[in-house]
Amino acid sequence: MPRPSARPARPVARVRRRLVLGAAVLGAALAPAAPALAADYAPVDQPGPGLSPSPAALAAALKCESTDAALAAAPNPVLFVPATGVTPEQNYDWNWKPALRKAGIPFCTIELPERSLADIQTAGEYVTYAIREVHRRSGRRISLIGHSQGGMVFRWALRFWPDTRSMVDDAIGFAGSNHGSTALSALPTCAALGCPVASLQQDARSKFIAAVNSRQETFAGISYTNIRTRFDEVVTPSDVQDPRTASSSLTTGDGRITNVAIQDVCPGDVSEHLLVGTTSNTSYALAMDALTHDGPADPSRIPPLTCAATLMPGVDATNLEGNVTALGALTGLASVVGVNLAGVPVVKEEPALKSYVFAKAATPTPAPAAAAKPRARVRVTPGRVRAGRTTTLRIRTTTTAGKTLGRVRVRVLGRTVTTNAKGRATVRVRPSKAGLVTARATKSGVRSGTKRVRVLRAR
Repeated sequence: MPRPSARPARPVARVRRRLVLGAAVLGAALAPAAPALAADYAPVDQPGPGLSPSPAALAAALKCESTDAALAAAPNPVLFVPATGVTPEQNYDWNWKPALRKAGIPFCTIELPERSLADIQTAGEYVTYAIREVHRRSGRRISLIGHSQGGMVFRWALRFWPDTRSMVDDAIGFAGSNHGSTALSALPTCAALGCPVASLQQDARSKFIAAVNSRQETFAGISYTNIRTRFDEVVTPSDVQDPRTASSSLTTGDGRITNVAIQDVCPGDVSEHLLVGTTSNTSYALAMDALTHDGPADPSRIPPLTCAATLMPGVDATNLEGNVTALGALTGLASVVGVNLAGVPVVKEEPALKSYVFAKAATPTPAPAAAAKPRARVRVTPGRVRAGRTTTLRIRTTTTAGKTLGRVRVRVLGRTVTTNAKGRATVRVRPSKAGLVTARATKSGVRSGTKRVRVLRAR
């Protein structure tokens, strides 16, 4: 079997130089911004908004080679998400698609706007649609595979559209830009010349990166396999001893996580950023281990013979140079130095985060309006009495709406009486002088009512 090469092949080395230049521009784009407080970001269970792209655009971006029946028959249908600057065909046609066909694993791809160079927030909506649709067609949880930005952007969907989490089993990223890039350079910066939106958003200091990692990075029920290379010149840092500090790694939340460098499994694998997601046999073995076992990849299960092969299944060595060179001219951050930018808008500032990224202001529950208290109405018969004469007054209490109101205290001419349950009572009075007097009805919870009684002069 072929032995792993000690250094990249010549076309790969040329591609690597292009990517170094692109990474430098990416990293120099932004000045550090004051981070939002954790409480400012949407709670992880805050429902996501409706998708802004048109239904026709979303449907056209999703391509499934496999039939719905084939998707439903497989235990782990795969959704491929491409890297920055490329289409799914450029990223996966010449490597992963043939490999999965041979392995009998059905798959779909989602194409992101402007070859993944536009606003990644919008790209996340396309991924959200694709997760829902492939899950619907297959009737089962699916697996996500992505390279570079593609290994990170599906996390935007999982973070801000919580319904997608129950639809995903594995999330596998090759050199995923989970924490952006720290690469810096003295080259002209994006702030001066302008860059595609997606490049600015993948700076380690960007508002976008802070948002995708807000509150928690992983979610229960999903297995995360984050595969990186120590030779990554784009998504940095990567060559670190502690895997928790590598840009591609995930460490927080409730998901099951494996963070692994291909050199931890095969020290002789010299694949860099481009090749770790396209040709590395070590990457392939780790991804297939995750797809075919419960939980994320387990490096201890990778057989030693994996390291004897340089190229993953599906890669035709006779077409390798053309595919790698073409992909390198298109991929990722090389494009920000002027390659393949035709028709792609460039900006000098990162776009604002969408409103759904932030916690919605709690709508105060209005206090229930206090029910208006009923008013007592008191009737006194007779309405005229004569001074110096004893008279029996008949009293009746109701509400102003005419409803019987019982157990009401009525005071009139110095005497107090309480009406019965039917709102009736009698009281004997003997007024001493003429004039108008007031009968007042009172009861707890009821506004008082009054009635005038005229006292005539004595005879």
